Amino acid sequence: MVSVSLCMIVKNEEAVLRRCLDSVADLVEEIIIVDTGSSDRTKESAGEYTDKVYDFEWINDFSAARNFAFSKATRDYIYSADADEVLDEENHRRFKILKENLLPEIEIVQMKYGNQLHFGTVYNFDEEYRPKLFKRIREFQWIEPIHETIRISPVVYDSDIVITHMPTSEHGSRDLQAFRRQIDSGVGLSRRLREMYARELLMVGEREDLLAAEDYFAQMSSQPELSPEEYMECYSVLVRIAYMKGDAPMLMKYAMKAALTEGCSEVCLELGHFYEQQGDAEEACIWFYNAAFETLPILVKDARDKAPLEGLIRVYEELGLTEQAAIYKEELRMRS
Repeated sequence: MVSVSLCMIVKNEEAVLRRCLDSVADLVEEIIIVDTGSSDRTKESAGEYTDKVYDFEWINDFSAARNFAFSKATRDYIYSADADEVLDEENHRRFKILKENLLPEIEIVQMKYGNQLHFGTVYNFDEEYRPKLFKRIREFQWIEPIHETIRISPVVYDSDIVITHMPTSEHGSRDLQAFRRQIDSGVGLSRRLREMYARELLMVGEREDLLAAEDYFAQMSSQPELSPEEYMECYSVLVRIAYMKGDAPMLMKYAMKAALTEGCSEVCLELGHFYEQQGDAEEACIWFYNAAFETLPILVKDARDKAPLEGLIRVYEELGLTEQAAIYKEELRMRS
């Protein structure tokens, strides 16, 4: 049976750390906890489970902190957990079975991250796979009978383990500030982080967050080397900003650019809101319908489901077309 090091980075997690460790401590052979500056009794709580508690000076870099934690591990595999995660009884059993049967060639085990929509967190699905268990030392292997080469893609196994995410608050504001710091530092954002920044702005961004992002996404939207998906992400954010500002020319500018690219539910939804606000119910219906049925979302799943259907219901009820509104109420029920 493989051995496992549990690696965690924590800060001010006294309220939830014991809950997490109680659910997983007996499944691992080593517990490593890295504290990034707690002012509560997090370190004392951690000390009840392990003597491997380390301090790490916070440098606004989660990867640096996790790399430090991983560097302290000594077992076959590393399990990366956050303090607001819990393994329930059934998934505790599944984890134990996984340990007993894990094939040595597997380098990454993915587990389903569940309860993601709690607290309005910035996810489109309540469950989705995340890499959680990692082989500590990778063994390179030759593959192919001729023209042999080294296998560089890891061997990944999608397990049936579901980790319950139980946050005590949402982290959207913290994340958006981190994105801004990265941009302001001059380092910029990778393709992956830019997509996540756009998604978080649309899902949890406040007015000041969106206004602070306008110049960045306007500049990105003028870059010549972006993919169609990247342009659509920029346009979706800029159309939301324009609607929020009441800037009709800006809204139409980026909505037209989006239409010339391929269109998406996020932009159609904002156009629906715009025309509804202008009192043009019939035009609002067209765009809410396009958001719900004729386009696909590029960042936010709800831009094709709940939000446009609720818009259609509101507008058709305003027009006195109750039968039409009832159709979309049923559609909303089916999609919920």
